[in-house]
Amino acid sequence: MKKILITLLAVAGLYACNNQKKSDKVIDSASTAVTQSDKDSLTYSYDSVRVYSKTKVSANKLITDTAKAVIFYPVFQDQGVNKFLEDRVIGIAGKQGINKTYKELATGFIKEFDTYIAANKGAEESWFQKIDLKMKANYPNYLSVLMTYSDYKGGAHPNTLFTYFNYNPKTYQTITLDSIITAEGMPKLRAIGENIFRRNENLAPNASLSEGYFFNEGVFSLPETFTLTKEGIKFLYNPYEIKAYAAGTTELIIPFSKINDIMKESSVLINFK
Repeated sequence: MKKILITLLAVAGLYACNNQKKSDKVIDSASTAVTQSDKDSLTYSYDSVRVYSKTKVSANKLITDTAKAVIFYPVFQDQGVNKFLEDRVIGIAGKQGINKTYKELATGFIKEFDTYIAANKGAEESWFQKIDLKMKANYPNYLSVLMTYSDYKGGAHPNTLFTYFNYNPKTYQTITLDSIITAEGMPKLRAIGENIFRRNENLAPNASLSEGYFFNEGVFSLPETFTLTKEGIKFLYNPYEIKAYAAGTTELIIPFSKINDIMKESSVLINFK
């Protein structure tokens, strides 16, 4: 099931834009200013790119659906932050060496659709790709952005993925779990996480994690996706990661108060104490 996550993507909304036509596609973009709160440290606005195919998915003139790709993302004055986010999104959703910008990513998806329809005459499939980046934390030395990412190329349901991008704009470095928790403390972190997970799921301490869950060999594990909050470290399991798709996401918060003795002396954590 974990292999499925590599290609999974999640639904974001559409945003109004000004049209701009290029070749056989329609490419839109729009910028929306964000009122900076007292807690926000870096100034940013939201921008978007929308690309539509001109290939109709049905010969029926009353059906005008076609493929679309929508990307909604924050834009910072610091170009280093913008590059970090764009690289991470393309690393997950795009093709390395081919897609280098959000517009190229969206255009590439529509090109793939047009190629598919051309090779499969009579196919009536309405593809979409949607990416939504939302700010979740904004401090001088810590940014957390949640990417909601989805695509649909036919099948029972869209592919979905949620992931947090954690970044230190002062050092231009990704914030990883092992930059916060000591190596020796990782087993304790997992043990505390399992206790909280079992409590949240109403599971007895000795209940099997093989029945109804997708943990490898029934052994509890924490997901790679996490963010830092005032309540503690918030972990997020994606659809299909540990449960069936219909169950959606599963969140797990480990309070800082339970792991003070295994946390590193990190300036990032000062924001949450």
